Amino acid sequence: MPPSTIHLPTASQTLFMASFHRFCVSSLLVPNNRSQISNAYRAPSVVSMPTTQKWSITEDLPFISNTSKQHNHQTEYRTFSDEFYVKHEKKLKDVRRALRKVEETPLEGLVMIDTLQRLGIDYHFQGEIGALLQKQQRKSTCDYPEHDLFEVSTRFRLLRQDGHNVPADVFNNFRDKEGRFKSELSRDIRGLMSLYEASQLSIRGEDILDQAADFSSQLLSGWATNLDHHQARLVRNALTHPYHKSLASFMERNFHYDYKGQNEWVNNLQELAKMDLTVVQSMHQKEVLNVSQWWKDTGLANELKLVRNQPLKWYMWSVAALTDPRFSEERVEFTKPISFIYIIDDIFDVYGSLEELTLFTDAVNRWELTAVEQLPDYMKVCFKALYDVTNEIAYKIYKKHGRNPIDSLRRTWASLCDAFLVEAKWFASGHLPKAEEYLENGIISSGMHIFTVYMFFLLGGCFTKESVNLVDEHAGITSSIATIFRLWDDLGSAKDEDQDGYDGSYVECYLKDHKGFSVENVREEVIRMISDAWKRLNEECLSPNPFSATFRKGSLNIARMVPLMYSYDDNHNLPLLKEYMKAMLYDSSS
Repeated sequence: MPPSTIHLPTASQTLFMASFHRFCVSSLLVPNNRSQISNAYRAPSVVSMPTTQKWSITEDLPFISNTSKQHNHQTEYRTFSDEFYVKHEKKLKDVRRALRKVEETPLEGLVMIDTLQRLGIDYHFQGEIGALLQKQQRKSTCDYPEHDLFEVSTRFRLLRQDGHNVPADVFNNFRDKEGRFKSELSRDIRGLMSLYEASQLSIRGEDILDQAADFSSQLLSGWATNLDHHQARLVRNALTHPYHKSLASFMERNFHYDYKGQNEWVNNLQELAKMDLTVVQSMHQKEVLNVSQWWKDTGLANELKLVRNQPLKWYMWSVAALTDPRFSEERVEFTKPISFIYIIDDIFDVYGSLEELTLFTDAVNRWELTAVEQLPDYMKVCFKALYDVTNEIAYKIYKKHGRNPIDSLRRTWASLCDAFLVEAKWFASGHLPKAEEYLENGIISSGMHIFTVYMFFLLGGCFTKESVNLVDEHAGITSSIATIFRLWDDLGSAKDEDQDGYDGSYVECYLKDHKGFSVENVREEVIRMISDAWKRLNEECLSPNPFSATFRKGSLNIARMVPLMYSYDDNHNLPLLKEYMKAMLYDSSS
C-alpha cells in the first residue's frame, strides 16, 4: 500500500521555508537543557542566556573544509587504482584461508576473531566468524574442565558479543571452595585482562561476573604500576577502555597484538586494516560533505542563529553507530534526525516562551502543516524542515524496504517534544522534580528513542509485528541506552561545568531527595546505575530477540559513543571526540 501520508517537498514549499526570517543577535553554541533548568530553580523570574559549552572543534564547517584540503579533495575524491583493489582482494583471500586453518586450533581461532574485531575488519568475514563461533559454543558447553583463564574468558566474551546466551558458570573452575577466585590467578596478567573484559558482558543477577570484575580490576590496577611501559599501557587500556564498552573503530589504534602462539596471519590482518582505513576514510569524507551540504541547504543555521551549528559532531553519531562501509547512505540519512534533536532542544532552551513551546509541541503532535499557523516564524521554519525531512526519509525507507514508518517516526517526535515541554514547565515554575520523576522523563528527553527508531527502519531487514512494537516503545534496548546517555550527560554537567552537581541534573534531584548525601556519594550511585543499565542492555542483546545483529550492534555502538560525547576536559572541551573525528576522517597514524 503506497505511503499516502508521505509528502515530498515542492518548489513552492522550499520557497515557503526560505520566506521566514527572525531576529537573532549572535551565533552561539549552547549547553544541554539541564543547565537551563538549574538557572530556573535558582531564580525563576530571571531569563538568562546560556553559557557556551565548549568543545574541541568549535567551527564544524571550516574543519570539514580543512579535511578536504589536506587531501586535495576540494574538487575530486580520492580514487584507488586497479592494483590496489587486486591487492585488497588477495589480502581478503589470505585471511579467509587463515580462518579456515585456525579451525583446528580453538585458542588461536579465538584470538584471530578478536583481532579481526579490534582492527575493525570483521565485517568482511561474518560468515566465517559465525561458523567458528558456533564451533566454539559447542566447546563451551562440553562437560569437561578448562583451566586456561585467558581462553575461557575470551571464548565467553566473543560468544556473548555475538548474542549467544553463554552461562557464566564457565568461571566456576577458577573459584576455590569458599567461592572466591583462586589466589594463584593473581600472576596471570593476560588471563586477568581477559577476565575483566569478559565481566563487562554481565547481566543482572550474575554475581560471579561482578566478583570477577572486582577481583581482576583490583589486581590489574596493582600490576599497572609495576610492569614495564608496554605491558602497563596494555593493562591500563583494558581497565579504562574495555572492548565491549568502547568503539572498536576508535580503540583500534591503541590495540597491540600480544599473542605468543602462531602468528603468520598477523601481518595480513594489519595490512588489510590499513588498506581498509584509506577506503573508509575517503567514504566518510564524501559523507561529511553531503551532510554539510544538506545542512547548508536547510537554511536553519541562518534562520536560527542561536541553535547549535555542528553538523560534523552530529554525523559522528552516525559513524559510530553504523560502522559497516555499506551503510554510507544510511549514515547520511541518520544524521538528519539526530541534528533535529539538538535543534529542537535548543529551541526549548534558548528561544521559546512556555506558551510558544506548548503550541510547537501541539503542532508536532498533530503533524500537520496547517498546525503551524499560530507559531512564531522561527518555529514555523523548524517544524516545516522537520516535517519535510521526516517524510523524505520515510519515503526512502518505503522505497527500499517496502514499509512506511511515518507513524512510528512522527510519534517519536511527539513524545520527545512532550518530554521537552515537561522540562520547560519545570524551568518556568522553578519546580525541582523528584529524582525518579526526573529520570523517567529524562530517558525520553534524551532523544535516544529517535536514534533507535530511525536506525531500525533505515537498516531494514525483517519488520515483524513484535520487532516494530518493541522499537516503538520507550523500553528494552532504547530505555537502557537512554539511561546510560542521560546519566552520563548529567555526570558531565555536574563535573565539567563547574557547578558542584547543582545543574538541574539527576545529581541535583537526588541530593534534594536524600538530605545529607554529598555530591561524591551521588556520583558513585549514578556510576552504579550506569553499570546496571549496561547489564540490562547486555541482556536485551542476547538471544533470543527479534532484532537483527546489525541493529543490536548499532544500539551498543550508540551507548559506546556516549562517553566520547561527554568526556569534557578542564577547559570544557571534548578531546576524545576530536581524536575520534580525526581517526575517522583523515589521520593515518597508528
